[in-house]
Amino acid sequence: ILAASSSSCIGSKTWPPYDMIVISLSSSRITLQCWIILDLFLTIFCEPSYFEENIYGIIKTVYMFLNYSNLWFGAWLSVFYCIKVASFTQSFFIWLKQRIARLMPWMLLASWLCSFIAAIPFAWDAYSVHDNFTAPRPLTNSSAMTTTRRDNLGLLILLCNAGIGMPLILCVVSSVLLIQSLWIHTRQMQNNASGFRDPSLEAHMKAIKSVCSLLIFYIAYFIAFTFLLYDLFLRFSTQKSICIAVMAACPTGHSIVIMWSNPKFRELPARIWHHTKCPVR
Repeated sequence: ILAASSSSCIGSKTWPPYDMIVISLSSSRITLQCWIILDLFLTIFCEPSYFEENIYGIIKTVYMFLNYSNLWFGAWLSVFYCIKVASFTQSFFIWLKQRIARLMPWMLLASWLCSFIAAIPFAWDAYSVHDNFTAPRPLTNSSAMTTTRRDNLGLLILLCNAGIGMPLILCVVSSVLLIQSLWIHTRQMQNNASGFRDPSLEAHMKAIKSVCSLLIFYIAYFIAFTFLLYDLFLRFSTQKSICIAVMAACPTGHSIVIMWSNPKFRELPARIWHHTKCPVR
């Protein structure tokens, strides 16, 4: 996806909004996977004390920032599909359809900013937790420390909910509106069908399946991420392992659906095989 979208944008003065979204989404996902691998190696080869003192806060903050970015970019992809494909006649919807190309860079920039702001408290909370366990404190300040920690936790929860709640709302609302529009249009085409196989009708059904699949993968990723975010399960429990597996599998499934629904992405592997002179069956 990243290679196909980047190749189409190279040499172009203006990037299409769809390519902006998928480049941002695929880049953040690749970076997240590399960051997880780096975290794994650092956990294995670094001393636990050095890891907790110098690396843990950075690892956790960047990890949360990339996850928030994935949620935002996935939501904007659903919003873009809804604006470009759905056939609503409301004035605001028409206004968005006409200006989506100019608004998209600012929407992506705002997503990066929101993800960064929502991820900052994780570094602050990680270091404050470490300080509470490593540095001795006077007993007279215990109540003040408890109050401060509760305030910090409340701010952290508020920012987390803001960071993951808005993308979910955008994704669900835009996907439901798009499915509704496609379904209404499909029923109209079925009523007017002459009995022969209609390619337009098949394209609409395929689009409905793609949107439903993207929404399912997005919601599953969101639920697993939320469970891990609030530490609802024990460290080595089966439930936590399932959440980690879901978070690893959903971006892959989401990307496969995007490739399957876009001919440009399906043609790239065939061109690569052709240039390597390997037969494509």
